[in-house]
Amino acid sequence: MKVILIIIGVLIGLLTIAWIAGSLLPRDHVASSRISLEQSPESVWVVVRDPSALVGTWSDLTEAHRVDDPAGREVWAEKVSGFDMRFIIEESTPASRLVTRIDAQPDAAFGGRWVYELAPAGSGTTVTVTEEGWVGNPLFRLMSKLGGQHGSLDGYLKALGQKVGTEVKPEHVRR
Repeated sequence: MKVILIIIGVLIGLLTIAWIAGSLLPRDHVASSRISLEQSPESVWVVVRDPSALVGTWSDLTEAHRVDDPAGREVWAEKVSGFDMRFIIEESTPASRLVTRIDAQPDAAFGGRWVYELAPAGSGTTVTVTEEGWVGNPLFRLMSKLGGQHGSLDGYLKALGQKVGTEVKPEHVRR
């Protein structure tokens, strides 16, 4: 019984330390990754602009469909990494820029927006995706920091490359 109490005490201590460490980290973060593709910005745009295009290609994305919005905005429901979320298309400039924002509740674990930028590069395209995010829960914040904040971006970009027929290795961009 004494051993069990010691183990419980150690676990509580570790969780407390993790909570404090996460609380000391900034709530907001910015991370960017980019790839180069052989396809034109117009052909890449077709995939980037359709939030459901990578279902079945990007393993984190298992569902994506447009939903009605009383305010008339373009809103999508997705299941990403096991999380159900809604996001809003905030800006869409064909073949060059797309901005999406998670429609997060005030008590949500995380939120933010992704900015997709497509730029001509010779006969191909450079695609840069920037996450301007926040993580509210200090434990999730610590896990995000330790696990790296490029994981979702890199997964998305690898799936985008696969979808258009190009194997890519995302590059992390300093901003």
